[in-house]
Amino acid sequence: VASNTLQRLCRQEVKTLVNGSLPGPVIKLREGDQLIVHVNNKSPYNMTIHWHGVFQMFSAWADGPAYVTQCPIVPGSSFTYRFNVTGQEGTLWWHAHISVLRETLYGALIIRPRIGRSYPFRKPDKEVPILFGEWWDTNFVDVEHELITLGGIPRLSDAFTINGQPGDLFPCSRNKTYTMDVTQGKTYLLRMVNAVMMNHLFFKIAQHKFTVVAVDARYIEPYETDVVVIAPGQSADVLFTANQPIGNYYMAARAYFPTPLEFQNGTTTGIVHYNGAPKSSTPLMPILPDFTDTETSYKFYSNLTSLTTIGNPHWHPVPQKVDEKMFITFGLGFQPCNGSCAGPQGSFLRFAATMNNNSFLLPTKMSMLEAFHGGVQGIYTEDFPDNPPLEFNYTDPNVSLDFSLLVTVRKETRVKRLKYNSVVEIVLQSTSLIAAENHPLHFHGFDFYVLAQGFGNYDPINDPKKFNLVNPQQRNTIGVPINGWAVIRFLANNPGVWFVHCHRESHLTWGLNMAFVIENGPTPSTSLPPPPSDLPTC
Repeated sequence: VASNTLQRLCRQEVKTLVNGSLPGPVIKLREGDQLIVHVNNKSPYNMTIHWHGVFQMFSAWADGPAYVTQCPIVPGSSFTYRFNVTGQEGTLWWHAHISVLRETLYGALIIRPRIGRSYPFRKPDKEVPILFGEWWDTNFVDVEHELITLGGIPRLSDAFTINGQPGDLFPCSRNKTYTMDVTQGKTYLLRMVNAVMMNHLFFKIAQHKFTVVAVDARYIEPYETDVVVIAPGQSADVLFTANQPIGNYYMAARAYFPTPLEFQNGTTTGIVHYNGAPKSSTPLMPILPDFTDTETSYKFYSNLTSLTTIGNPHWHPVPQKVDEKMFITFGLGFQPCNGSCAGPQGSFLRFAATMNNNSFLLPTKMSMLEAFHGGVQGIYTEDFPDNPPLEFNYTDPNVSLDFSLLVTVRKETRVKRLKYNSVVEIVLQSTSLIAAENHPLHFHGFDFYVLAQGFGNYDPINDPKKFNLVNPQQRNTIGVPINGWAVIRFLANNPGVWFVHCHRESHLTWGLNMAFVIENGPTPSTSLPPPPSDLPTC
């Protein structure tokens, strides 16, 4: 990990990269393999790497979020991540999990079936990683520092990217646009990752259709579509066949952002070039959905179901008995400021984000996992509430600027403790406070079943009738519908401390996070092992 000078959008910027590349190296392995990664930090910043979506069964020390499972790798030092990847196949990814360094520190993590097994779909002729990113024409760490210091709204990015390049529609970018060469009649598996910092994306290829076969490294019933919707933090395995006339076709992505706030509204492009077509011919452009097209977004997200046949060896039926139920509201708000902030009300407020009215504060003296393992008190408290402190009409736009609901004073490190092997069901309820948004929530340490989702306030009488308990999709990251809700269920079978947070970077910084502490099981083999000897200290 080191600083490198890159040129994008007509200017040079110093960015932090892994092995000098953007995106970073693609890591390929087979299900059941052990992965060993040596991280040497030659950058000027503290560093950690998160293996996004990897279960880390009994290897929580390798999960990576700074101050949650480890202290940072300080400049000039190193740390080796060691973990097994079992029970998962498909596309995941890795990224920095400290500050905002994942802007340029990310890459694909591809898990193929173990030898002797095959894909539960026709083997593609070629596999191609497609990683969506975001680019700032500045040092984004400085943007974060301003965000933390002044408590205002973050500066928008200058471009989206496909495999590190903005594409033809951005200045000084045409000669570097990502190009994918295809042969007419061949089928390709796009291993897609949304590594952007803020936005859900719509993705299309002009005149081509897709078959989605997995999301978040979970096989699904093949889903036919001409548009893929992908939230920050999510991944998808998508087949497409080059079955159009020989020519050039744009692949294109732009934001899904139905909130009436300023956002990055550019379109990033790559080129699908059919072998035999002149490269000089202008590619055809797909017609992308409108930025506010919630109908298309919801249709895609809500129509996916798990593949439950013998072809999916990692499917486990939904647990029917629930041990713990939670109702978590989340959204934006304010915290008092001393008059030097960039929020509203004469600079006496700063932006914050909360879950059940608690704005999360990361510790700095010790990681939460070390405190859990060593029984150290004072690093976190086990009193994260099962329900919001106040019931109100969560999605009513008239409460968006109700200051009695918006201002939170609590910024604390509060967790929810769970018994080993307990089954947990959570209603995730979005709110319209300040502005209704589609929040992408990421759970570390396990996947969850998405039982149902919808708009408005969750109805505990009628909405459970909509639960899919037969073949619900499984995710590690869910885009909870704008002004809506989702119900998830998971098995807490992995001892340790597991972070839950919004994958919009500003919301994570503002505190839209919490954590689960899962107790050790009854035997040494079902308990968290001791930390590795080279684990960084704070």
